[in-house]
Amino acid sequence: MEISVRTGDTLAYLSELFNIPLQLIIDSNPDINPAAIKTAEKIQIPGYVSVPYTINQGETFEKIAVSKGIKVDSLLLLNHTKDPAQLEIGERIFVPEKVVVPFSPVKTPLDFKRLVKLINNLKRVYPFMKVKTIGTSVLGNPIHEIRIGKGDKKVHMNASFHANEWITTMALMSLLNKYLLSITNADMIRGRKAVSLYEEVEISLVPMVNPDGVDLVLNGPPSQLQTELININEGDDDFVHWKANIRGIDLNNQFPANWNICRENKKPKAPASRDFPGDEPLTEPEAVAMAELAKNNHFDLVLAFHTQGEEFYWGYEGLEPTESELLAIEFEKVSGYRAIRYVNSHAGYKDWFIQEFRRPGFTLELGRGINPLPLSQFPNILSRAEEIFFLALDY
Repeated sequence: MEISVRTGDTLAYLSELFNIPLQLIIDSNPDINPAAIKTAEKIQIPGYVSVPYTINQGETFEKIAVSKGIKVDSLLLLNHTKDPAQLEIGERIFVPEKVVVPFSPVKTPLDFKRLVKLINNLKRVYPFMKVKTIGTSVLGNPIHEIRIGKGDKKVHMNASFHANEWITTMALMSLLNKYLLSITNADMIRGRKAVSLYEEVEISLVPMVNPDGVDLVLNGPPSQLQTELININEGDDDFVHWKANIRGIDLNNQFPANWNICRENKKPKAPASRDFPGDEPLTEPEAVAMAELAKNNHFDLVLAFHTQGEEFYWGYEGLEPTESELLAIEFEKVSGYRAIRYVNSHAGYKDWFIQEFRRPGFTLELGRGINPLPLSQFPNILSRAEEIFFLALDY
């Protein structure tokens, strides 16, 4: 919500007026000097929207404030051009309304376009959330990274490496939305104030690593690539089970962690709907973007959201640190997912992260069944992923 400051307003006063932590207001206005706010300067207030309201007979700002559970001065601030003593029936004013419910979708799959719309809506309400492009897909779609928090501890999570696992993007965005709500509404997370986690942890999220592939699964092929993609898909024009990127490369087989073994073990030797690791590691722009993200940041922990199996993998070639096992025990306890240390798999993002940085990395296999998992599983997937999500921030 955007407001225009009046003479004498300070960020500290606005924090008190709207019951929003001062640091969130500062972080939502990075170009504002808190010590030298100018009259009429525009300030973003996180966690609020400005809602039109029509004056009824006998209403005053005081009565409206009481009915809405807000302070009178918040109405005066949003409607500073109006005379509160001269309100007329039918006149429209604006009322600050705190956002207390999520608006991430739980019934509609997120393709790339809907994801961008959701990110923009969240950024509008929570302007302390930072969004940047870390790379582009084969078809030129931006790969977004979302950052939240101030702390030295850095936790990274990603989703939709695999196209037919698009439900992981829904899960990660829903968890993000809940975290944002918790921060601005002074909620508790695992017995701690959410805003204290914001101060101690910086979280990095890439909600859709493979936007081209997700769009292919959900919306069908681009007309200019239809023939080529049907050929890669063994003549089938149904792409619902497609796992790879748009070039038929499995992005989670693209990383230089025993990639040669992966290439030898995988059945496809050419572009396919799944499992083909490419002709070399890191040939695909999506995989390159994810590798560069990890190289340029000191992530303490990485979680890769996949489906399915209701289990997670936490080791690689004995290179994982001791704390990985401690985390695995806790993740298993809170989620009910089975902890598996080693599987006969190589060249995955988690594998490479552990090999490259010797820090904890986890591949989470959400839900159970055949990919893509049905939306009927989403509530259960979300509740169990939530336990791991918040434990990862608070470990």
